[in-house]
Amino acid sequence: MLVTAPAHAVLELDITQGQPQPLPIALPSFVGATPDAQKYGADIAQVVTADLERSALFRSIPQSAFIEQISNFDQPPRFGDWRIIQAQALVTGRSTVLPDGRLQAEFRLWDVFAQQQMLGLQFVTTPRNWRRIGHMIADAIYERLTGEKGYFDSRVVFVDESGRKDRRVKKLAIMDQDGANLRYLTDGNDLVLTPRFSPNAQEITYVSYAGGQPRVYLLNIETNQREIVGVFPNMAFAPRFSPDGQRIVLSLQEGGNSHIYAMDLRSKQVQQITNTNAIDTGPSYSPDGSQIVFESDREGTQQIYVMNADGSGQRRISFGQGRYSTPVWSPRGDLIAFTKQMSGKFLIGVMRPDGSGERILTEGYHNEGPTWAPNGRVLMFFRESQGEGGGPKIWTVDLTGYNELQLQTPSFASDPAWSPLLK
Repeated sequence: MLVTAPAHAVLELDITQGQPQPLPIALPSFVGATPDAQKYGADIAQVVTADLERSALFRSIPQSAFIEQISNFDQPPRFGDWRIIQAQALVTGRSTVLPDGRLQAEFRLWDVFAQQQMLGLQFVTTPRNWRRIGHMIADAIYERLTGEKGYFDSRVVFVDESGRKDRRVKKLAIMDQDGANLRYLTDGNDLVLTPRFSPNAQEITYVSYAGGQPRVYLLNIETNQREIVGVFPNMAFAPRFSPDGQRIVLSLQEGGNSHIYAMDLRSKQVQQITNTNAIDTGPSYSPDGSQIVFESDREGTQQIYVMNADGSGQRRISFGQGRYSTPVWSPRGDLIAFTKQMSGKFLIGVMRPDGSGERILTEGYHNEGPTWAPNGRVLMFFRESQGEGGGPKIWTVDLTGYNELQLQTPSFASDPAWSPLLK
């Protein structure tokens, strides 16, 4: 990857206050010297356009409105033509199929009114990775114009649910964050629960009941190699990686209670972290690994608690009406997302790690299981619909509470987990 032109442009999109107005952006198909290159160029531009539009921070201008048809990537655009159609940002690009068969894609981001190039990048990869190139370009544009990292070059793992409501077949599935490239990771013969990504996005930990006994697995998503990291006599819940990927934290049932444990993945040694006459579950590390947020009913109802990673300093942080569950720490570290059950509804919200600033982002018949985008600006969750034919589907909502979108999946889908940015 080559940065060709750092910028001194004036075009910026302020996303720190409320709901910003979408920025008008023009994204012509990338030019190409051959039919294959032209096809890749059109497809890459479509992926970039779709990514930016779904963020609701950008409004793409229809290609039918374009006055200038970009035909030479090496010449500056006619800025006057793009100002007439109110484009504030313009992306021009070129795709090339190299003699060795690899695909080269390069693009330039222009500030139309300042008539300046803001960014120029080049990518070379195998043609089968053309969609990733589109996502990486969208991330680069997003970061240049908003000042924050993007989240488009990432994946989602979830539980695919098919069949009758009382006999659901549940399989682990993985797809790109936009729903493309879906593939199944398990065959549906065994119940699977709570998949979670490792920090390097190459492994998944989850619970499976193969043989009727709960086991915690690690699954390499590239090689499909599976490893048992723990066999437990009773129920095991919600394993989740530490930020350094060296441990997992989970809860284990003991009698009518459950306690939180941390397991070292190298030594397989297990350390008990909580020990109360209550159900302590749903642990999630802070980004620096120094603290853990979890849910507990130790004071009568489900509430959210925070403690140091060794179990010391346990303190309740949720004090609103209703029951709180499924807490998960933002990758930025500034917020904790949760599910809240109140007045017969399930709500998805956020609060600061000290419990202040609670905000509800969305509510419905049954919303649950929030997971953060890599940049901490979007939440994904599942929403269950009512009735005999109802079932869960995956949705996203912005941190502002706007821009709710359903993610298309072939069957019902629950318990999503969003990966870090791919490397």
